[in-house]
Amino acid sequence: MTFINPAAAKMIDWPVTELVGKSMHTVLHHSHVDGSPYPREDCPIYAALKDGSTHRVISDVFWRKDGTSFPVEYISTPMKDEDGTLIGAVVTFQDISQRRWAEKILEQANEDLEQKIQERTQKLQRANQQLRELSEMRSRFITMVCHEFRNPLNNITLSVSSLKRYDTHLSLAEKAGYLSSINANVERMTQIIDDILVIGRIEAKVLEVNRTKVDVVAFCRRLLEEGEFIRQSDPIKLICPSHSIITELDERLLYSILGNLLANAIRYTHASGAITLSLRKWKQILIIKVQDEGIGIALKDRKYLFEPFHRGCNTSNIPGTGLGLSIVKQFVDLLGGNIHVSSRINKGTTFTVRLPMFNNSKNNISASTS
Repeated sequence: MTFINPAAAKMIDWPVTELVGKSMHTVLHHSHVDGSPYPREDCPIYAALKDGSTHRVISDVFWRKDGTSFPVEYISTPMKDEDGTLIGAVVTFQDISQRRWAEKILEQANEDLEQKIQERTQKLQRANQQLRELSEMRSRFITMVCHEFRNPLNNITLSVSSLKRYDTHLSLAEKAGYLSSINANVERMTQIIDDILVIGRIEAKVLEVNRTKVDVVAFCRRLLEEGEFIRQSDPIKLICPSHSIITELDERLLYSILGNLLANAIRYTHASGAITLSLRKWKQILIIKVQDEGIGIALKDRKYLFEPFHRGCNTSNIPGTGLGLSIVKQFVDLLGGNIHVSSRINKGTTFTVRLPMFNNSKNNISASTS
């Protein structure tokens, strides 16, 4: 270097007197930004001395005397004498730290904006998906209600019509049969409405859990004596190694869980197929299994098994609302438990429910059944 102005010397923290006679590359351009050596033959500053052309670099680093670096933009311009002979080069540079800082702030702002746009887009996509699911659920609900109400209403209409038309020709037993049919169909429609109302109460989070002491073994014996769970050809078997299992559960929720699982087992199992209800306890966990030899659940249906109004692909010719298992799952959740299903087509299905026997054992479920 033959000349350096005070402003440039101050930028690189060198006294002007110490710079004259030194190699510019050695003083301030000896290394890349990562600290690796910068070969002199690759240096754009000296390229002007080789080819006589102006070289502009918009992003590089120069080094101070104390070993720290700073970002620069510089131009290396060749100098020629009157005869056009190349005699040197003039290097002008500026510290672009502020520009880099501004660029970094702008880049961060762009990244933040892009992140917010992505988050907002994802929220909109989720909202749209939820709207589509709600629309599909509404369509399924309307279809289900129309389908499930049509048959009982037709049966009621037929029974009423027969009673009106043949009143004087029917025996008391025949009239009682028609009235019994009307009553059964009304009860079926009432059950559908009750299930829909239960789903609504669960989703509105207004359903309370009222725990009381329950002997689950005695509870299940009484349950299996009810008419809808009595099978004449092959009664449901209750299996339990204990004569009594005392728990603190909500009887209403427990009745709905067991009632729906047993009703499904009966509905989807041939009269000759076996159904068992087994109970056992492990530590403070009540384990309930409902096992049948029915039609089974297709693998593709298991993902949606506990969603409201979903029905299996092999159940189209069997009456049902698609609400029972959804209610079971949500009641099991309310009691702090979990439910698992295993099934094989035309071989049968097993539902396993695990419930904390006492309210203070709720936290043990996940660790005990993982």
